[in-house]
Amino acid sequence: MDGSVAEQGWTTRIMQTGEWAGWERSESDPFELHAGPFYTRQDDTGRWVCAFRAERKHMNGGGFMHGGCLATFADYAIFMIARDQLQGVGSVTASLNTEFLDGAREGELIEATGEVTRAGGSMVFVRGIASTGGRPVLNFSAIIKKVRRKG
Repeated sequence: MDGSVAEQGWTTRIMQTGEWAGWERSESDPFELHAGPFYTRQDDTGRWVCAFRAERKHMNGGGFMHGGCLATFADYAIFMIARDQLQGVGSVTASLNTEFLDGAREGELIEATGEVTRAGGSMVFVRGIASTGGRPVLNFSAIIKKVRRKG
């Protein structure tokens, strides 16, 4: 059975078997589960890596990955990349910029990595890139707004 972990208001599941063994999957956001699912893990250097496998449901009518799917993945990735700076606070996307660099096809593994460029008291700035097989498909940058949780 997969183990669940509650962190920063998110519930994640550590996958135990299959292609995603050792990766975390967020269980807290119904839209991300529907759109992805998306997975996260730390690499050997401690950097957060996000990934998903391109499925038929992610494609547009031309047979390439839908831009909205890549943008949704980027929105997921910014929070995973910035998770250490978001400990104990709520957060929302204030701004998300994307540049589509190339198309992705069904079956490809899409991975995103990035960095926090600045983290302040109320805002976190993130940039990253999504690629498949070393080929960049999306460049993204974002501002995350920290918010107080009600209750």
